[in-house]
Amino acid sequence: MIDYAELHCLSNFTFLRGASHPEELVQQAHALGYRALALTDECSVAGIVRAHVAARACNLSLIIGSEFLLADGLRVVFLAKNRTGYRNLTRLITRARRAAPKGSYRLLSTDILAA
Repeated sequence: MIDYAELHCLSNFTFLRGASHPEELVQQAHALGYRALALTDECSVAGIVRAHVAARACNLSLIIGSEFLLADGLRVVFLAKNRTGYRNLTRLITRARRAAPKGSYRLLSTDILAA
C-alpha cells in the first residue's frame, strides 16, 4: 500500500463531470494501492453509501466530502473529518439546495461562514 490518498474524486453522481460509479472508483483506488479515497461529488453525498460498502469490502479508508461552486465562481472542496464534520457538510448541502430551484444549488461565501 502506498502512502497516498486521492482527496478530490467525482463519481457519476456529478453529472457531466464524473463518469465512474462510486464502487468502481473505490476498487480502482484499492487496485492502485491507495490508503484512502475522498468521494467529493458536487453538492451531494449521494454516492457515499455505495462507496462505503465497497471501501469496507477492500479495507480502504473512505473520506466523505463534497465540492461546491460558489455564486462568485470559486470552486471549493470540503472534507468531513468526523461525525460533526459530516453533519455540517450535509447541512451545507441542504442549505445550498433549498436556496435554488430543484436540480441546482446556490451557495455564497457567507453561507460557509455561517455553517
